[in-house]
Amino acid sequence: MEKDPIRPIYDRLERTSLIIIACSIPVFAIVYLYSQNNTLDFDRPDLPAWLDFVFLGFIYAILAVGYMNFHRAIKVVLTNSMDLLDKVSIYKDATLNRLKLLLLSSILSPAGLLIFENNGYIIAYALTLVLISLGKPSPDRMVRLMRLKGEEKERVIRIKTRES
Repeated sequence: MEKDPIRPIYDRLERTSLIIIACSIPVFAIVYLYSQNNTLDFDRPDLPAWLDFVFLGFIYAILAVGYMNFHRAIKVVLTNSMDLLDKVSIYKDATLNRLKLLLLSSILSPAGLLIFENNGYIIAYALTLVLISLGKPSPDRMVRLMRLKGEEKERVIRIKTRES
């Protein structure tokens, strides 16, 4: 049986999303526990309050831009006629770009929490984790987003089966 070129693309996407989750959770956990601990004192810079809201707004803007860019790229797949490998390649690029922005958000949220001690950064981080989890690549998600039918659908669904 010939190896499908879609499988390595999917494997890379899945590995990347898991690495992002695995790297961001410990950093946020340490910063969160530190921010809740009153015995340790960190000399925070005396920054104006408006900078806190600009920084928090920037994080939410990153999340919104990532979401919109991803769906704009998927719309290209839906409106143009192309072969499956091209569709999966566009999906891969869109997903990697989205994951990069989610990684940036997962780094900036703990930084904002550490500097400003604003609970809005906890919500931003939770939203980032939700978007990472919901956007994690899977064959079913690929089929649904790209509206694959017939042989293309079966080919993508076969990614779920283990190689022998």
